Amino acid sequence: HEQKSSGVNINTLQSLVCQNRPGSKQGWSGAQFLLSVRMLFFLIGLEVVLICVEVVRAERNLLVISVATEETDGYKRFQRSCQVHSLPLRTLGMGQVWQGGDMNYPGGGWKVNLLKEEMKKLKDKKDTLVMFTDSYDVIIAAGKDAILDQYDKMAASILFGAENFCWPDVGLKTKYPELKTGMRFLNSGGFIGPANLLYQMLVDGGEIKNTDDDQLFYTKIYLDNELKSKYKIKLDHKAELFQNLNGEQENIELRFAGNEPFVQNLVYNSMPKVIHGNGPSKLFLSTLGNYIAESWNLEDGCLECWDNRLEMENLVEVPKVVMAIFIEKPTPFMEEFWQKIDNLVYDKSSIDLFIHNGVEFHKTEVSNFVNDNTEKYHTIEVIGHEVNEKEWHVRNLAVQKCVDIKCDFLFVIDSDAHLDNAHALKLFIEQNRAVVAPMLIRPYTAWSNFWGGLSSDGYYARSFDYMEIVNNNRRGLWNVPFISSCYLISGTIIHNPSTRPSYVHKLLDPDMALSANIRSKDIFLHVTNRLNFGHLVNNEDFPTTHLHNELWEIERNRYDWELRYLHANYSSNLATDAKLDMPCPDVYWFPMFTEKFADEFVAEAEHYGKWSDGSSEDKRLDGGYEAVPTRDIHMNQIGFDEEWLYLLDFYVRPLQESVFVGYFHKPPRSLMNFMVRYKPDEQPFLKPHHDSSTYTINIALNRVGVDYQGGGCRFLRYDCQVTETKIGWMFMHPGRLTHYHEGLYVTEGTRYIMISFVDP
Repeated sequence: HEQKSSGVNINTLQSLVCQNRPGSKQGWSGAQFLLSVRMLFFLIGLEVVLICVEVVRAERNLLVISVATEETDGYKRFQRSCQVHSLPLRTLGMGQVWQGGDMNYPGGGWKVNLLKEEMKKLKDKKDTLVMFTDSYDVIIAAGKDAILDQYDKMAASILFGAENFCWPDVGLKTKYPELKTGMRFLNSGGFIGPANLLYQMLVDGGEIKNTDDDQLFYTKIYLDNELKSKYKIKLDHKAELFQNLNGEQENIELRFAGNEPFVQNLVYNSMPKVIHGNGPSKLFLSTLGNYIAESWNLEDGCLECWDNRLEMENLVEVPKVVMAIFIEKPTPFMEEFWQKIDNLVYDKSSIDLFIHNGVEFHKTEVSNFVNDNTEKYHTIEVIGHEVNEKEWHVRNLAVQKCVDIKCDFLFVIDSDAHLDNAHALKLFIEQNRAVVAPMLIRPYTAWSNFWGGLSSDGYYARSFDYMEIVNNNRRGLWNVPFISSCYLISGTIIHNPSTRPSYVHKLLDPDMALSANIRSKDIFLHVTNRLNFGHLVNNEDFPTTHLHNELWEIERNRYDWELRYLHANYSSNLATDAKLDMPCPDVYWFPMFTEKFADEFVAEAEHYGKWSDGSSEDKRLDGGYEAVPTRDIHMNQIGFDEEWLYLLDFYVRPLQESVFVGYFHKPPRSLMNFMVRYKPDEQPFLKPHHDSSTYTINIALNRVGVDYQGGGCRFLRYDCQVTETKIGWMFMHPGRLTHYHEGLYVTEGTRYIMISFVDP
């Protein structure tokens, strides 16, 4: 029989020996031949041993036994990890009332009694190995062969996991053998051994009350030298099979072998097969669990995402949804927010809309949305700012509404969450998880609506994969400790009083309270970035003192500012092959802003209303004198100077560098940034002049031929004029020496332009 497990081909070696027997042409000496024959027989014997080992291993059964009373998300994760590795699982206590006491304290003796009763059925099974583990906080990360390989290497009959904490009786610490290296103390969250020996060990351990501590029970057996020797009990000091995570998070790393993830203990260079999130390490287990047990890999991405999905078209009825919208602080870009709510692709008659507006500033737009959409939704309920309810209370009212109408889902959307994907609600329902949130970030930042980890005091901590997820380098469905702003909660946990979400938990804010309460029920909080679902706006300290406050959000909410105000073709100006408009020599024309920007910008100036009188005397200037005066408003008068300088640097400077090659000045300086108003009965034109600038920009803010007649700019040196200006477009020209110019007559209406003298 030809075996290759040792790396030696026996037939090849046999042929070689025969060809080189004494007397052949290339024959060896007698001593060489005899040595070769002995080696041949040794290798044949080794192969026979290996074959026998394989046969014995094939005959051995491995049974996983655990205890669980409810099919929580933690249990389902454990169950799945057994299934993907084809490990038979026997769960004890399912559906029963937990009798092991409060597991926040010593307890769990009921697990021992359940196991002892079950092992009695297996007491004669010498060839059955039983691996007992906890369930809610355990993930199996390997299959039968890998587990048995490691078990055999440990040279123990019964092997327990180990940890660095002597719990629950620290007084037993001195009774443990001293170690030079390795974890010293027994942990009962995972152990393995032959069924017959485990049963005998449990019997010899004596009686235990259901509420006594299970780990203390096993500790006493291990510390009894007679029992320890009788059952050849060892601890897995270097986490080669069982990894208990408590206190070891800094020593654990997720790595990849090719595409496949695995857990590595960096201290002992081991690759544990059973990962136990004991004590406060459960959140770290959840992070690892997003990858191991065939949940995610580098090639296929998220595998677990496809488990238990729904298809909306296969449902008999459209699920009933309570969509709860919360406006708890003044928020920019609410016009777009409401449009995206309206754009959601879902049967609106199956949605009961619940709105809490805690801000007077948004009263009118809420009222307008309700009036425009009353007929679309099944019902609409609004709690306004006048009621003066606490945020946690109105959020709990939304949960209660879901209970009252027997909804299928509660869909929470805060005002800072913009759902750019119109199919978002449908996709969240199809994901079929108890709680699922879209990953939303503030664009160009790492700020998101989820936390990858928690600090020891329960606040934000960054998980090792947070940036990979936020940057969409890894896409999938992620079990995380905290979500906010937008999420879907299944009615299955809302209608069960024992799992019903609440926004009250100690003194935590409502979002943190909700997450803490849901986690405490062993319900997972999932965030998904399988697709792009939307983004967050920054509504921290949003000023509401202007007529059009979003104009001031150019830095804080640049993404939304650009969508509303930046011309759709702006970026085409910067393409390497761009064909730029040049209506006059060295006068370049660029699409810059939307009509909405121009309209709101002009409205903001007119709302301020303090236009200069057009005389040369100007107290706004350092010298108090203007040689070429206009009727204008300076940006510093309306508090827009910083924003305008940012605009010059971020949007105008790149255009200048592309057309006036070789001139570079970052950031641009501009002391004169002003909006000019031309009217026939006020100031209809501007006399010829040079600008006090290296270059000047001139932006049209309304429409020639519609809002006014006439107007434009004439460059005298070239006898060239620009009269057919376009709203939102900017022309740029050198300021000194070459481009002597004048403002042409406005014969009717009012013309508005925005001027900057850059780098005077």
